[in-house]
Amino acid sequence: MRTLALLAMLSFVSVAAQQAPAPQTAPATTAAEAPNRDTSFIDSEGRAHITRVVPVPQSLSFQSRYWLSLPVPDSDPHDSLEVRRAGTDKYTAGAKLEWLKLYPASVTDDKIAGVPVHIVVPEGLPDANKDKVLLNLHGGGFNSDSGSYTESIPIAGMTKIKCVAVLYRLAPENPFPAAVDDSVAVYKELLKTYKPDHIVLYGTSAGAILTAEVAVKLKQLALPMPAALGVFSGMGDFARPGDSASMYALRGLSGHLDVPDDSAPHDDYYVGKTDPKDPVLSPIYADLHGMPPTLFVTSGRDLLLSGTVNLHRAFLNAGDDARLIVYDALPHAFWYSTKLPEALEANHAMADFIAMQLKK
Repeated sequence: MRTLALLAMLSFVSVAAQQAPAPQTAPATTAAEAPNRDTSFIDSEGRAHITRVVPVPQSLSFQSRYWLSLPVPDSDPHDSLEVRRAGTDKYTAGAKLEWLKLYPASVTDDKIAGVPVHIVVPEGLPDANKDKVLLNLHGGGFNSDSGSYTESIPIAGMTKIKCVAVLYRLAPENPFPAAVDDSVAVYKELLKTYKPDHIVLYGTSAGAILTAEVAVKLKQLALPMPAALGVFSGMGDFARPGDSASMYALRGLSGHLDVPDDSAPHDDYYVGKTDPKDPVLSPIYADLHGMPPTLFVTSGRDLLLSGTVNLHRAFLNAGDDARLIVYDALPHAFWYSTKLPEALEANHAMADFIAMQLKK
């Protein structure tokens, strides 16, 4: 299972409590087998052979400290794509209801440019925001949908701006560039109604990667750029996974870890036959001059920490307005949770950035 396949299995406390344990192909580490001291050895090829006993920072909220203390087996369940999609569908249905309790909105299904979308209209949408729209590209490892509600409902509610969540075609049935093409098609259709500086494009995980890919494609097509981008735990390089992917699993320091293999293209089910250094697929190799103001968000135990900060640095090196927030100790896309104070803080940071860009 490669990096992005893991991203399809976001499972917070409420999900884990509802789902039966997945079948395991290898025994999980027991308490008796777990290391109780720090070790470190660097071999002749520079590979680190380490064990660490890492406490949970006391600076985190009680909820986050409790969440990080939940045991997650380190054995590999090897879930099928069908099982992963069923799990994310179940999670997403529950998350939709949880977020709507906090941020009431009307949520309808429609098609734009022939592409399925969710349209989220927050309760109390002011007249001043009716000429603005948010375009969300959801997470889920490119092979499922774990975020079309969890990314759109809270941000729409916090900004009081309508959000369109694109249900782009999924891999492996539809590898790159299908998701890019669907997202660009929706954006082009929105340009018929909205000024480009009244549109913000953003996403989490696979959607964060896709956000940068779409921005590069828009530049290639000489289309007007949106007012801003939100790259919330993503990456821009399918040729090189980065350091954090070798250290952190989906739940950070807990759970099964698949160490990337640098001898082969990563996430080949999404990449397909495309060169991993293609500038749209991997925007870190693109000409990034002139990108809109962009907020990058990640966390200290995020498996895409390296990917996010490396792409952020590439934006900075191109002279772009690129901002970065890193939350201490928390794992990948923790802001999907309705139960963590830090998750609500992160969503507010995203929403505040988006709203500020649309006021200019």
